[in-house]
Amino acid sequence: MKDRTAYAAASCDTVVAIDDDARRRRVIFAKNSDRSGVECQPLFYSPRLSYRVGSEVNCQYVRLPQASETLAVLGSRPWWLWGFEHGVNELGVAIGNEALFTKDEIPPTGLLGMDLVRLGLERGHSAREAVSVMATLLEEYGQGGAAVRAGGSYHNSFLVADPSQAWILETSGRHWVGRRVHARAAISNLVTIEDDWDIASRGIEEYARSRGWWKGASSVKLNFRAAFEDPSLRYIGEDRYRASCAFLEGPNALQVSDMFRHLRHHHQDGTVDQTEPNRPRSICCHPDQYPDSTCASMVVELSDVSRNPVAWCSMATPCTGVFIPVPIGSPLPEPLVNGTDEFAPWSIWWSMRELQRVVDADRRALRPIVQDVWRSWEAELLRDFAHNPSNVASGIWDRVTRLQDMRMNLADRLAAFNK
Repeated sequence: MKDRTAYAAASCDTVVAIDDDARRRRVIFAKNSDRSGVECQPLFYSPRLSYRVGSEVNCQYVRLPQASETLAVLGSRPWWLWGFEHGVNELGVAIGNEALFTKDEIPPTGLLGMDLVRLGLERGHSAREAVSVMATLLEEYGQGGAAVRAGGSYHNSFLVADPSQAWILETSGRHWVGRRVHARAAISNLVTIEDDWDIASRGIEEYARSRGWWKGASSVKLNFRAAFEDPSLRYIGEDRYRASCAFLEGPNALQVSDMFRHLRHHHQDGTVDQTEPNRPRSICCHPDQYPDSTCASMVVELSDVSRNPVAWCSMATPCTGVFIPVPIGSPLPEPLVNGTDEFAPWSIWWSMRELQRVVDADRRALRPIVQDVWRSWEAELLRDFAHNPSNVASGIWDRVTRLQDMRMNLADRLAAFNK
């Protein structure tokens, strides 16, 4: 029987919306990364790079042959890990991962889900190619090793999207299934693929039969969830998965700002969390309520392939933070990419986590103050981006400086409010 404490800090939520209307096709990807409440998760940027034949790359626990070329990538990277919780590459491929709990044991070493996110982004020129890259590496090297600092490990699911299509990839050990998304989809810490998979690893049914997990007739298609999922741990993601599915069932085409609101979701109260006993866990998680919390968020519209995509990124809990547009294709300001396990006021991640901590001391009174400020600035940023998207790269330093100034002013206001 698995030790449930190994999964105490394992959650996340990822959604994608593919909406077609008379004017254009809109594909929007969004994810909250939930990890330890004090685990710094700065951004990471790497340009397109070429490598000599025979080069190797050191992932977290595994060394493997390097590709001849890697694409430019922007990722959200827990400070001590090589890989990403989520990210996007220069061609508009976006990937996010989730902890997945199955009956397979987890080896002490192997590829982490975060390794596979980064490898898929660096090597995948499309969503379908990224799925192939990740699945091939998974089969060859397996997955394993500590994925959180406390020592927890898990299998993984992934949501992979590009401007034309999206895929869900769910794994157990070296086996996997994939399902193409044709409209909207969500993943959380539970298996979503049953017998509706489109592609699968070789020998997956024989493997499941050999373990006694699948006893269906030979004419019956393998049900991945029934065969592989550990049902005792499904509860970890059920409430949040249902909330994401309900959000995606709306009839209207979704906008980037709609994704911001969903990642800030706190039940029927919207973006203001009114904590009550026995309430289901919300999409936005806070470290004073749970063993883990939302450490970073990203929203990317992938529809326009005429320019490098832009990621809207928020540090720490998004309901106390702000999404700012971050370019893919140029180096980033140091406050966005720096941060370790020690508090540092010059780190955007740590400064936003400190703001969240202050606000959480009195959510009902303080969170509306912070949200009014960020809501106004986000609306301004969205207008500016729609009017002149080419300014994203040239204006990133100004946005970071303004973010820090606004955060300091908010801290002063909240301090005065509490007197």
